[in-house]
Amino acid sequence: MPKPIIFEWDKGHIDKNLIKHAVTSKESEEVFGNEPHYLLEDAKHSTEKEARFMMWGMTNHKRKLTIIFTIRDEKIRVVSARDMHIKERRRYEKIQKNSNI
Repeated sequence: MPKPIIFEWDKGHIDKNLIKHAVTSKESEEVFGNEPHYLLEDAKHSTEKEARFMMWGMTNHKRKLTIIFTIRDEKIRVVSARDMHIKERRRYEKIQKNSNI
């Protein structure tokens, strides 16, 4: 992850995430600053030119989100932000529980 974290937004993705998933760009950004969050490679959607990543984490209001993003020119570009699916939420909570032991 680049330090400091700087976001670069595409208006189309902002609108899509808000309309389709009711997730604001501010909520998406909160996930990167809140703990715990877990970063995974999104090999299925990565290309030779651009790696994609998936992050599971929570907003300031404890909303559990899945964020799909890429890094371009040391800036984070969020492609998709949505509520975690049930399987993702279970895995996230299991990882979180095991890391607190």
